Amino acid sequence: MSLTPELLNRITQNPGQCGGRPCIRGMRIRVTDILEMLAENVSISEILEDFPDLELADIQACLVFAARRTDFPRLTA
Repeated sequence: MSLTPELLNRITQNPGQCGGRPCIRGMRIRVTDILEMLAENVSISEILEDFPDLELADIQACLVFAARRTDFPRLTA
């Protein structure tokens, strides 16, 4: 059983919040902020300490969301 749909439900997009950018569970914590922190080698435990309302599954949801957004089929001739 895949947890992907459950994880993706943690990502919300509301036009009136953060300029319509994807956020985590309706909070004003943007997916891009979490991804940038991970890219800057901030540990998951540090992120969870800095954002006590976040859960590990929220960070996993950001990664799944990004993976889905970059999964473009490539057509070859």
